[in-house]
Amino acid sequence: MTTANKAVLLAGDSPLHAELHQILTANGYRVISLAEAAAEPEAIILALEVNNLDLDAKKEQLSEIDRLLAPSVPIVTTSLAVTATEAASWTRHPQRVCGFGTLVPLAERQLIEVALALQTAASAIEATQAFFHSLGKEVEIVEDEVGLVFPRILALIINEAAFALMEKTATPQDIDIAMKKGTNYPFGPLEWADRIGLDEIYAISRGLQRDLAEERYRTAPLLRKLVLAKRFGVRSGQGFYSYGQKGGGEV
Repeated sequence: MTTANKAVLLAGDSPLHAELHQILTANGYRVISLAEAAAEPEAIILALEVNNLDLDAKKEQLSEIDRLLAPSVPIVTTSLAVTATEAASWTRHPQRVCGFGTLVPLAERQLIEVALALQTAASAIEATQAFFHSLGKEVEIVEDEVGLVFPRILALIINEAAFALMEKTATPQDIDIAMKKGTNYPFGPLEWADRIGLDEIYAISRGLQRDLAEERYRTAPLLRKLVLAKRFGVRSGQGFYSYGQKGGGEV
């Protein structure tokens, strides 16, 4: 897929939005917001929708994108908090919807997971794969389940670490050091969560609980409280750790 003069609609308030905007621009795409799309819908070759926390906003924006764009234009939506099949069901043209999942920072992610809705047409799958390849990313087709693979497993580890912290099993630093040295993880789960955004982790955890209704997916109350307080991690200045000028403080 050549990118010259190709426009991509990018909508949603996930932390992925800013990084996707940057990588799209760096690879020659012209990024159009949902507000701008009505002026030139015919220029748009693909739409990316990345709401995760607010499912009402996700449903509304997917419906609006579906209304604006020709039925042949693929809609690629994050399936971290809902399945691609559910997201596709909110549109009039579900055959053009694909799910995808990754976490920030995108510079560290070589692989994009793609999930096919039960309604997804082969043409949408091919266009989605070609699009992510044009960004220099590998693509893996995975089953259509909330959170997909890597985001789901990491979210569950972080959620368990939040329970351990809430129950005063150890300090944030001790939890992170134990996991880094015990498992050779690049980051401890709590500092990893702060880098990704606690709102993203909460969206995945809540989505698993909503979709599967099993006790093992119950979200740690501490994680929920931090998100309600808008303590999202590094980008907000506070999460499980504090990121003020003095740095390094605990939650």
